[in-house]
Amino acid sequence: MSKADSRKAENYDVLVLGSGEAGKYLGWTLAKQGQQVAVIERQWVGGSCPNIACLPSKNLIHSAKVASYFFRSEEFGISKDSVKIDMAAVRARKRQMVDDLAEVHLANFKSSGAELIMGFGRFVGAKTIEVTPADGQSRLLRGKTIVLSTGSRAALDDTPGLAEANPLTHIEALELEHIPEHLLILGGGYIGLEFAQAMRRFGSRVTLVERNQRLVHREDEDVSQALLELCQDEGIEVLTGARVSRVEGKSGQSVRLHGSGITLQGSHLLVASGRFPNTQGIGLEVAGVEVTERGHVKVNERLETTAAGIWAVGDCAGSPHFTHAAFDDFRIVRDNLAGGQRVTTGRQMPFCLYTDPELARVGLSETEAKAQGIPYRLSKIPMTSALRTRTLSETRGFMKALIDVKSDRILGFTALGVSAGEIMGTVQLAMRAGLPYTELRDTVFTHPTLQEGLIPLFSAVPPVS
Repeated sequence: MSKADSRKAENYDVLVLGSGEAGKYLGWTLAKQGQQVAVIERQWVGGSCPNIACLPSKNLIHSAKVASYFFRSEEFGISKDSVKIDMAAVRARKRQMVDDLAEVHLANFKSSGAELIMGFGRFVGAKTIEVTPADGQSRLLRGKTIVLSTGSRAALDDTPGLAEANPLTHIEALELEHIPEHLLILGGGYIGLEFAQAMRRFGSRVTLVERNQRLVHREDEDVSQALLELCQDEGIEVLTGARVSRVEGKSGQSVRLHGSGITLQGSHLLVASGRFPNTQGIGLEVAGVEVTERGHVKVNERLETTAAGIWAVGDCAGSPHFTHAAFDDFRIVRDNLAGGQRVTTGRQMPFCLYTDPELARVGLSETEAKAQGIPYRLSKIPMTSALRTRTLSETRGFMKALIDVKSDRILGFTALGVSAGEIMGTVQLAMRAGLPYTELRDTVFTHPTLQEGLIPLFSAVPPVS
């Protein structure tokens, strides 16, 4: 038995390792129910979303959107003399929001009664976690129930020279004080596209390198093509089917990419090519918690791990890497701890890519429907069919819907357009309620709103053949 194991442990009803979306809500909720709860957090109170990911990145993206309006101000009848981007001020706005959110989280811990313990937590025995703070004495905690909510981190692969180049991840990109002269981005997925557009709008030259043959390659081809055209129209250089075999130099000074017939040189390098679960080095094997081949905690449909009384939620459990997915994980575990039988299988999972315009989808894409052999009727219209887009000068994009061939059930919805994520919510609710598409077609929406575009979309559904 180790020295840590020989100490007297402090006993809790519930221990939560990681204060991300699912973990913090479980901590707050169970503590309010009268249970003795401790939430262990290594660095970011509230997890990555309010500190270094979702909300800060959308803050930056909105600043870039405002900048784009300045550059195109004559289109709206407004003259300008000069436009200057102050990245230090952009960063300050983001930091202020993060600080405000941190205060909200600390207040929630205080009001709920959940104890927040800052430090690195690792299992040293069954249901026993040692917490080592940055300074001070470590503590030994034992919980009747334990929830793993350790999240994920940006992935750096083993490409020669990549780690030595000290590339930016989304974390460092959100802290830039100066506009990169030429930003090279590895990865044409969500993070890569969002940062490519934002940094280009701030004034950087941007080159996006994607190893697959098209951007967001899991989406439909018309979506990939529309996003490629968006990048090209904004002056973003895009290389697809490009694999980097070697990296030279240092990000922030000069960096060079070599591979597959390409040689690129830029001032900064941003890696946005995936994420790894935070499951290494926390003693899962000691606790009897198994992981998958990809390193995620192995869970069943109820989010139970292979160790009795230990649950896993969010990114580390292999759930879709969205904050809203983690929040639903919280609800599933909360109810199951109370004797429920909720599962993750079959749940509806929307997503939104926050380029400008946005890409939003819920349900089946055409690619998925074809792969699964599911027949469908397709309705597709340009965003200009929603007349509100013309008043905004935001006419790029389209909406499309997949309708069952025998019934009027909506199988899927995709929108690439202004406020696509907000429009999607209406369709998602109809899908969840099992309403036929005709309910949206025949609804009286306010004119002129973007939701009104759902009327021509669903009016264009082909009849049952």
